[in-house]
Amino acid sequence: MKEAFELWKTIETRELLDCHIFSVHEHVREGPHKKTGKFITLHAPQWAIIVPVLERQGKRFFITVTQYRHGTEQLYHEFPGGVIEQGEEPRAAALRELLEETGYTAGILELLGTFSPNPAFMDNTQYVFLAQNLVKTSEQKLDEHEFVHVCEVPESEVLAQLGHGEWGHGLMAAAGFLYLQYCYKNQFPLHQ
Repeated sequence: MKEAFELWKTIETRELLDCHIFSVHEHVREGPHKKTGKFITLHAPQWAIIVPVLERQGKRFFITVTQYRHGTEQLYHEFPGGVIEQGEEPRAAALRELLEETGYTAGILELLGTFSPNPAFMDNTQYVFLAQNLVKTSEQKLDEHEFVHVCEVPESEVLAQLGHGEWGHGLMAAAGFLYLQYCYKNQFPLHQ
């Protein structure tokens, strides 16, 4: 049974299509069973998601963004985030994206974890950061086609809605899970 856990060997790789935000690749690979097959993957950039926590009068809020998503043609409520630029460190990207999308700077930025959005056919990694000690330091600095509305939403409201309707973005639900895991491990009680 050991063969089932061995890695496949890449024999050949070629790019089929460059779509600017991702590229499509075809791989010829040989499995542990010595058979070869063709497999399609997407090469996508690394991504940073920031869970910004603001404490006010004994209550905890998330700074969130609302934006239109072209894939589903719907509005989604999300944590801020974006592409990690070529050569940029994930932490630097998280700080930059938080500032650009919300105008907030974080006094404390902590890596909550990483995950693969869909390892069946995508090769990128998502980095999820917790941002605390937030200070509003500037206005938004959005990209040309970026329209992002900033909201301050109670922690309990966001956590109750993750995975449903306008909070149905899967990557945000995964970020919310890492936040809950952090709260559990660090005895960081949730607020009602």
